[in-house]
Amino acid sequence: MRTLRIAATALIVCTALVACAGQGAGDGTATPTGAPTVTELPTPDPTEPPAADPTDTTGPLGRPGKRPGGPPQPTSTGEMTLTGQIESGVEPGCLLLDGYLLLGGPREVLTAGAAVTVTGRPEPGLMTTCQQGTPFKVASAKRA
Repeated sequence: MRTLRIAATALIVCTALVACAGQGAGDGTATPTGAPTVTELPTPDPTEPPAADPTDTTGPLGRPGKRPGGPPQPTSTGEMTLTGQIESGVEPGCLLLDGYLLLGGPREVLTAGAAVTVTGRPEPGLMTTCQQGTPFKVASAKRA
């Protein structure tokens, strides 16, 4: 009797697995996992103006060192100057300016909400506990 119960349970489980395996995308066809999805890229519209010149280093307000929609360009020494208002990051003690995470520098100048000009160097490979922004080692900072 015990063998019959085990065999019946195994049969029910196998039947359920086979039934579930036959269900695919809801239309009765199975979809293979890991199948590549083909997406066509849009063709450029010849009536639209060309994209911005990536070599242009003049910002939207004519300020040197910024590309439209991009980060400031480094100088020949690799240092950059950022100007703007500091924002608080999502983690305590994290300060952001133009998408850069400010590291070091005078904390009496670098406070959330302050308008500042900072000079330093981006360190994109540096690990931090702040979960946003590109790390930026501040060499000097002053109120703007």
